[in-house]
Amino acid sequence: MRCPFCQHDDSRVLDSRTSDDDTVVRRRRECPECTRRFTTYERPTEIRVFVVKKDGSRQAFDRDKIIVGMTKACEKRPVSREQIDDAANAIERLARDELVEEIPASKIGEWVMEALRALDHVAYVRFASVYKEFRDTDSFVKEIELLVRNASAPDDDSEKHQERQAALFDSQD
Repeated sequence: MRCPFCQHDDSRVLDSRTSDDDTVVRRRRECPECTRRFTTYERPTEIRVFVVKKDGSRQAFDRDKIIVGMTKACEKRPVSREQIDDAANAIERLARDELVEEIPASKIGEWVMEALRALDHVAYVRFASVYKEFRDTDSFVKEIELLVRNASAPDDDSEKHQERQAALFDSQD
């Protein structure tokens, strides 16, 4: 580490400490050339994820938007704020684990629907009605029939759904 005072290329670490949440390492250093001391902080860099909307516009990923949408869908339902936060955390983790800078909004919407399907079927249908832009009651009926069919008949799609649910929620432990 270069000394900020004399620009010497080396320094000696005197003390290292992690922050309370273990996300930052604080190091006290001393320059062997000028003997001055200074502090450095090490933080992991995270990939900044952008969401690509239907119209092609890009927005920075915002976990709070997921929480707002899920909260509206879960209104007056037996779903706690903690469950919504956990689901939003899992979705954010999935987005960052993609290791790409841009993710289609449709992919995030699918993750939200999967999370809501696991939490509460009514909240899932509420969210799906807006997300899938249902135009009539037939669309609702088809979605509910699909939901009931997937809940009662284990098939390949149901197994895939369970694997995705595990990926969403098991990583929270």
